[in-house]
Parts: sequence; structure tokens; C-alpha cells
Amino acid sequence: MRRTNLPDHLTTGSFSLRASDKAGVARKRTAAKDLVTVSRGVRVPVLSGASGAAALRAYTDLDDASVLVMLSAARLWNVPLPGYLSGDWRIHLARRRGFSFPRRVNVAGHSLTLLPDEVGEYDGVRLTSPARTWLDLASVLTLEDLVAAGDSLVCSHGPEFPVPKDALCSIEELRAVVGKHAGRRGVRSAREAVELIRVGADSAPETVMRLALINANLPEPELNHVVRDHLGRPVLWPDAAYRQWKVSLQYDGRHHGGIEQHLKDIERQEKSLSHGWLEVRISKHDLEGERPAVVHKVRRALQSRRWAPGGTEGRRDGS
Repeated sequence: MRRTNLPDHLTTGSFSLRASDKAGVARKRTAAKDLVTVSRGVRVPVLSGASGAAALRAYTDLDDASVLVMLSAARLWNVPLPGYLSGDWRIHLARRRGFSFPRRVNVAGHSLTLLPDEVGEYDGVRLTSPARTWLDLASVLTLEDLVAAGDSLVCSHGPEFPVPKDALCSIEELRAVVGKHAGRRGVRSAREAVELIRVGADSAPETVMRLALINANLPEPELNHVVRDHLGRPVLWPDAAYRQWKVSLQYDGRHHGGIEQHLKDIERQEKSLSHGWLEVRISKHDLEGERPAVVHKVRRALQSRRWAPGGTEGRRDGS
């Protein structure tokens, strides 16, 4: 007997039996071999190739109280997570206090106090807001990793950048959510981290680079600086910059290994010099160890531009 086709909205990812019942799908159809039962009351079409939000949406459709939280919410918000958490691929699911505790295979259940503005929706999935997700991560991340997570959420680039970007939340929102949950686990770490978060870091290594320089008592570099030519046109967008000394920092990630990117890097470096800027290129190896090489490289570059320890950090209105 030919199987009845499922409604289109049930074919692109996971769905709950609650959703299929609403769509008028017979329970016998949900037991067919072209569907995989991944958890009680949750089905995934074999050929859907579901990932991300599509693979998780059924878990918040099981009832009106379930919310994705912690690492699961962080991954949907594209928050960078450290390697020591890479093995935890459980689905972190919470219900508000007063509801039953989520108990399922491959589910890490949580019972949380969630304020109305701390829960939203992303691609059909109910999950904690970016700011609340960050606060919950404070219980499992180191201070450095928590700052990197916060940097990723507040990162934005204006229209003058090659790829403009909007922030998922603001530093003020992070500070506000910390203030609303004074007794929550990890809140002390969150209070410390929020004061170190800055707008403009595109990746966790860029955050690590900035924190290493601050910890070494070097001036804090500026993010989101645009270098302009003599006509005021934007020509360079360094990862971090020291305007007073015209020293730019550029982190070279994995994508810098190709020949085409290598040529672009050389062109950028030459353009920096032509506009009076000294570019310091940083690799992942420069960020490793208790005394990361990035500190020496940046200190040497600043000193070559007449910076001296104890001096002022410089104006914020240069070019």
C-alpha cells in the first residue's frame, strides 16, 4: 500500500506527534519506516537531512512549556563554544519552575526561572534569548570563554564594512539580565565578564588576543576601527587597532591558509604600509601558553611607533 504523503511542514525536520495530530496525520502513518523515532513522541523523516533548528524544533513543540537552553540554545545563536564542551551534544531542554522536569533519552533536563522577555523563537524553535543564554553559560564556561561568547552576541559592523552585521543583543542587555538574577549560579563570573565584553570581535581568537594584551598591561586595542584614505574613503578594516600609533592587528584564522587568501593578506599588508599603518599578523600559535607570543609581537610593534609603558593610550579621534 502506498504511503500517504506527509504535510510539507512535517517533512523538513523533526516533528512531534502533537504536531502531526494537529495536521490530521494518522498515528499508523507516523509509525512507517520512512520516519525515525529519535525520542518519545518525536519523529524525523529519514530523507530530511535535518540539522540545527530543524532537527530540534519538535522538542519545544511537545508542550507549551519546553524551551531550548544552555548549549543547545547557544549553538542555534552561533555562540562559539570551547573544545571542552564539544562532546556534550545532548539536547538541553528546560521547563519553567513549577512544571515537571524534562526526562528523555539524550536530553539534559533543566528547571529554570525564566522571565517573559527571556524566551523567544528562532526558526520555529522556542529558546532562551541571546542574553539569557549567555547568562546560563556562565555556570559552565571559564571567564575568557564567557567573554568570547558575549563578544559574539554583541558583535556588529556598520555599513562601511565589507560585510555589515547586526548584533543579537547589546552589552546593556547582558548587564540587565545579570542584574535580574542575582542568586543564579555563575552570576559572579557573569558580572566580571560583562565588563570585559566589547563590540566588534568576529571570533573567539580575537577575544583571546585582546584579553592577553590587557592582562599583559598593554593598551587595549580598539575594535571596529575603519582606516580611510586621504579622501575619507574606507580602505582597511583591521581586527583591532591602536589609532595613536597606527598599529593594526590582524588575526589569521584557518581560512588564511589558501593561496588566494595569502595573496589578499599580502595586498592588505602593503596597503596598510602605504597608509602609514604597521600591520601585526597573529596566528593561533601566538595565542597559546601562559606567556603568549602575541604580547611580545604587539609590544615590539608599539615600541617601534614610540609607545612607552605608562604613557596614555591615545586619542580616540585619529584616522
